[in-house]
Amino acid sequence: MDAIEINRLIDHTLLKPDATSNDIRKICAEAKAYGFYSVCVNTYYVPLVAYELQGSGIKVCSISGFPLGAVRMEVKAFEAAAAVRDGAEEIDMVMNVGAFKAGDFDAVEQDIAGVVGICGRKALVKIIIEAALLTDEEKVRACKLAQGAGAAFVKTSTGFGPPGANPRDVAIMRRAVGPDFGVKASAGIRTAALTLDLIRAGANRIGTSAGVQIMKEWKQI
Repeated sequence: MDAIEINRLIDHTLLKPDATSNDIRKICAEAKAYGFYSVCVNTYYVPLVAYELQGSGIKVCSISGFPLGAVRMEVKAFEAAAAVRDGAEEIDMVMNVGAFKAGDFDAVEQDIAGVVGICGRKALVKIIIEAALLTDEEKVRACKLAQGAGAAFVKTSTGFGPPGANPRDVAIMRRAVGPDFGVKASAGIRTAALTLDLIRAGANRIGTSAGVQIMKEWKQI
């Protein structure tokens, strides 16, 4: 795999609460320089990112129910709809982990389906299952729920919870969803070596704030 391929797997991400507009412009410039797949930001900055990336072919990605997932479906749907209206083409939604752990699977599936429905064909939806909080069996079930509710991807982590992406969780998620569904690894990915391990385990998207560093290291591999 060469550098041209790996850059197109990266969602260049900045979700820190203290991120400024200048920080956002910087990551947009980096995304254009390296040809990353998308730039992922909080909903407040979607209009700015859409403006900065116009004509570049780089996707605008945002979030819903981030970082806890413990809000009503109507709130997640409203947030997603606003982001899509402002230019987001992908939405990373946090699953309601508490409801899932309580066995309220119908509510979790409806939660996901509500956001998928509001996005329609305008934006694909990735579901963050916060894998570190789940047993292996729960990871599989969460992935199946996301598939059943119409999502396009499952995603490992928010980066605001327990330790982030690892190849073992990615492999479990890949087996659960099959070869043709999206699996995004995210949180704590800062080296080219880990990125490669995650891709080999089955990830076909990488969410990271260290995309530039990874690309520089990749040239040395």
